[in-house]
Amino acid sequence: MPRLAIVIVTFNSAADVGACLESIAAAAPNTSHDVTVVDNASADGTAALVRSRWPAVRVLDAGGNLGFARANNVGIRATESELVLLLNPDTVAAAGAIDRLVTVMDSAPHVTVAGPRIVDAGGRAELSYGAMIGPLAELRQKLLTRGQEGEWPLVSARVERASRQASFPDWVSGACLLIRRAALERAGLLDERYFLYTEDVDLCAAVRAQGGAVRFSPEAEVVHERGTSRASAPGPAEQAYRRSHLAFYRKHHPAWAPLLAAYLKIRGRFPDISIQDR
Repeated sequence: MPRLAIVIVTFNSAADVGACLESIAAAAPNTSHDVTVVDNASADGTAALVRSRWPAVRVLDAGGNLGFARANNVGIRATESELVLLLNPDTVAAAGAIDRLVTVMDSAPHVTVAGPRIVDAGGRAELSYGAMIGPLAELRQKLLTRGQEGEWPLVSARVERASRQASFPDWVSGACLLIRRAALERAGLLDERYFLYTEDVDLCAAVRAQGGAVRFSPEAEVVHERGTSRASAPGPAEQAYRRSHLAFYRKHHPAWAPLLAAYLKIRGRFPDISIQDR
């Protein structure tokens, strides 16, 4: 039995998943592993592409667009391993990155979740970890993210400096997240009320509630290309984000949820909760 299961959820990811799988194959982790792709009914031939070019990769057809959390759970349930790595199809793992995350787990038994330093294609750090989502934390995160994306010198310098220091934040990004299966199962896997977005923060909160630690681990580095699957459908992606945002507040900050809903209605951004995400 492989020690590590790498689970990749795809949705119209034919333009991106090749580089992701090639990075795993080119610098295969020393940790025994297998790779499972769960395809959310892609219309661009993603599943066929993976089957034809990477026969060693197991491909599971979700049968529809299940969303990120539910599709990951399909892949998790189909595997058996001590560790699970959730990996986005638009990421490229640097040589040794996955093994370094595993080493973090091995050297610190109290660490239950580990996430790497994530950079964009130009090598600029992505703010891929942070404090528990809440009104003040969100404001701070958005200001830092906008400053980094806008290349504001002071903000960029701060993010770059922080992204090179190991820390124990409340969450790390689900774009590349290593977790112990035992803790994942105790948490009930990913909460499927989140179709897209915030499921990683919610999962890390469940892990911390169990007494586990979340570690941001800059020893490992992953490039996040930010692929075309979401960019091709910005409207549905925005709707999915707003639905997940509201669901998160209703679960973790129920007193704030009505205020968030009112704010979204005033701004004309309240999501249509009567339709299925696509």
